[in-house]
Amino acid sequence: MTLPEATPAPPAHDHEFLPTATAARTRAAVRALLRPQRTLAATGFGLLVLSTSVGLATQPLLGQIVDLVTEHRPPSALTAPVVALAVVAVVQGVTIALGMARVSRLGETALARLREQFVERALSLPLDRLERAGSGDLNSRVTRDVSRVAEAVRTALPELARSALSIVLTLVALAVLDWRFLLAALIAMPVQAHTARWYVRNAVPLYARERVATGAQQQQLLDSIGGATTVRALRLEEPHLRRVNERSRTAVDLTMRGVGLVLRFYARLHIAEFIGLAAVLTTGFLLVRSGSASLGTATAAALYFHSLFGPVDTALVLLDDAQSATAALARLVGVVDEPPAKDREVGEPQASDAGVTVRDVSHAYVPGRPVLHDVDLAILPGETVALVGSTGAGKSTLAKLISGLHRPDAGRIEVGGAEPDEYGRSVALVTQEVHVFAGPLADDLRLARPDATDGELLDALAAVGALDWAEALPEGLATVVGDGGHRLTPDRAQQLALTRLWLADPPVAVLDEATAEAGSSGARLLEGAARQVLKGRTAIVVAHRLGQAATADRVVVMREGRIVEQGRHEELLTTGGVYAELWRAWSAQRPHSPEAPEDPDSPASPADPEDPEDSPV
Repeated sequence: MTLPEATPAPPAHDHEFLPTATAARTRAAVRALLRPQRTLAATGFGLLVLSTSVGLATQPLLGQIVDLVTEHRPPSALTAPVVALAVVAVVQGVTIALGMARVSRLGETALARLREQFVERALSLPLDRLERAGSGDLNSRVTRDVSRVAEAVRTALPELARSALSIVLTLVALAVLDWRFLLAALIAMPVQAHTARWYVRNAVPLYARERVATGAQQQQLLDSIGGATTVRALRLEEPHLRRVNERSRTAVDLTMRGVGLVLRFYARLHIAEFIGLAAVLTTGFLLVRSGSASLGTATAAALYFHSLFGPVDTALVLLDDAQSATAALARLVGVVDEPPAKDREVGEPQASDAGVTVRDVSHAYVPGRPVLHDVDLAILPGETVALVGSTGAGKSTLAKLISGLHRPDAGRIEVGGAEPDEYGRSVALVTQEVHVFAGPLADDLRLARPDATDGELLDALAAVGALDWAEALPEGLATVVGDGGHRLTPDRAQQLALTRLWLADPPVAVLDEATAEAGSSGARLLEGAARQVLKGRTAIVVAHRLGQAATADRVVVMREGRIVEQGRHEELLTTGGVYAELWRAWSAQRPHSPEAPEDPDSPASPADPEDPEDSPV
């Protein structure tokens, strides 16, 4: 039995997670997002101020009604304050609707810009940085953190702004009634302020730790589920389950600590409300008894303080959402602030000058554990070179370095006289891990050439042998594929990737086991498509089957990160070296003659389904 080539993913704590921005940097980022929307912010908050100010007339009007009743005025005297109350309600309702709409628009606009910046930077991060962080960390930021910030922007921001204005203006109104009412109300403030400081001091680090723990939990789940085949093959179920349980338990424990923190927070708030209301009522009683205030004025003061319960509770409750959203926002800003892949001048080599030169290249994913050692390789323009070797020989690493996905730790790689870049302008990489983007098939193909016509798309599909099934789709090129659409089989998804390569038309193409995913039932079909796509361009093929190497212009044999042999297929067989041994071992599993490589120009035909899977080399 041949075990899967993948190795078990390292524990989540081995990942170097993406950074989290400091509080000062997060505030600066928020200011930068809001700065272009100053007019919208001014009008929105101005309308909220107007709405709150108008609403503050309600309590004095009610107090006036109390005075009129206690003075036994005729019912007609109540008409004016009652009409005034109706006008206040209408004006307040209109202005608050307009103000909340503008504040919500402000938040949504800023959130949209933040999302754009986040996605733009995430896509431009060096791939080795993303690999060190792990997909779980970035995934939790894209999903949970963005959702938490969006929820806060849509609910917490408008309500928090309205509540803050209500608190400030209500306190001013209490002072207008009588400064002693304001002093009585402020007795509750020390308790509320202490509660808020206590909560912020404990909530910010707690929510930050919860976010990190959630990211680690998701990363461990992705590692264990994504490598389930290898985990089962190596009998590693128990260690992986233990790691998942540990990450999940840590996340749940932090969540429960947050719940306990919120419960203690509410208990302290209720104590502050009781103290404040008792102080205002006592002050009102004393002022009315001494004749310093009317019963209506005392009633208005009590109603003012009681009306603070809602805004204060809302503000402090939303403080919980704000702290959670702030922790999530800091993680998003941390990604936005990450340096992108270094911009460098990249030449645009012509197909006639698309040679590849590898000089003294060494590379290590982990310091002190190199996977390539002083590799030298020169590939002529238009030449097809097959990289072969056992698992761990360094084939894929060399392919990624040539394609520009990583920069070598030492040495230099040139494509057409310039360094390769990781955006595929000079080199295109196709691997066995193919992603089918959700959307119409034509849009998926046009990712490689946005200006391609439908006719050019059909020609490209025909070149890789995919035209028949593409035209047979329910809506042809307009058929939605990927998630939520028509599901493509692995071999068709691989043909789609080769079609994109055909359309992109790069001078150099790198196929890293790009025909291995389909299995033996479609391997020969894909190999024929790959040969067609590679015609006329420089090609590096990481050979999963030695049949691919036999048709290459040159075979490069790697072992333990070094090139140990290179030459034409026939030459290497006669030397009796490493390649000859690999060829004999591989050919022993096949029913046809070991010395008869397939004709590269013969029509591709499906392999015998009874043939054993070609051994990884």
